[in-house]
Amino acid sequence: MTGKSLHVDFRAPTGNGAASVAAMARALASDTRITILNYLGDRIVPVAEIAQDLGLPASTANMHITILERAGLLHTQLQPARRGLQKICARTYDELVISLPHGAKASGGSAIVQMPVGAYSRFQVEPTCGLASTTGLIGLLDDPLSFYEPGRMEAQLLWFGIGFVEYDFPVRVPTGSCVAALQLSAEVCSEAPLNDPDWPSDISLWINSVLVGTWTSPADFGGQRGRLTPSWWEDKDSQYGLLKRWRVGTEGTTIDGVALSPVTTADIGLRTGEPVHVRIGIQRDAENVGGVNLFGRGFGNYPQDIELRIEYEPASDPGVAEGGRAR
Repeated sequence: MTGKSLHVDFRAPTGNGAASVAAMARALASDTRITILNYLGDRIVPVAEIAQDLGLPASTANMHITILERAGLLHTQLQPARRGLQKICARTYDELVISLPHGAKASGGSAIVQMPVGAYSRFQVEPTCGLASTTGLIGLLDDPLSFYEPGRMEAQLLWFGIGFVEYDFPVRVPTGSCVAALQLSAEVCSEAPLNDPDWPSDISLWINSVLVGTWTSPADFGGQRGRLTPSWWEDKDSQYGLLKRWRVGTEGTTIDGVALSPVTTADIGLRTGEPVHVRIGIQRDAENVGGVNLFGRGFGNYPQDIELRIEYEPASDPGVAEGGRAR
């Protein structure tokens, strides 16, 4: 299992978000579709083989697979077969983390910013290190000077052994609002020579220079190609990461819904008119110094850049800490 996870927020979604949540709920409301997801596991399997092994008519298997694909739970594509083309499919996620409403509360909102992995504002890296776009390498391998290349803005993958990259995210919330939570999601993994299924690395996250927590990546994932990894990238190198979600709230910090640290929104000094500084890195004195790969929307398994979601509430909401106010 690769450990790919998805956070599904059922807390009063609106617009396209509401439609996506409803489609996912409908897709999971079927024993047959659950059986298909369990059957697939980490494999890529032809639809005809799924139908045969599960004892389903081909039309029934196709119907269920279409529903799962529309909900984003499967990926399908056509590939050459002995006679024409055949449809193959793979499961998108291995884990769903669902956030349910806690009860009625004052209406708030959220702002989402997607940041390309190459759009860092500051960095300090040591080899092994490098950057890659969807068409080729950017600069030279294991040369920190390559991180200054103008072409870095096209990077869809970057990696380093020790150090950090830091991004400046704009804060777009109404004046006087209270920031209830910050959620950062990114596809990451360790950085080993080539790839290694047993290569732990302690990957740390700082927000506004405050260390909010460290997560240990278990591996530098390879062995099968990332679903988005371009064809020019060699099979022997890192292929994909895990989609991780750090969330700093009024009661502490979690990662994928599991408690990580006591750091709250009151601790990270948010101010109106100033960006949120997000740093991802490897500390030299970490227990597991195993580097980091950071994937963009054109590499790995997930079509997204680094995403920061800022959740805010009206200033009058008593459930939000005063320290989280956008001042």
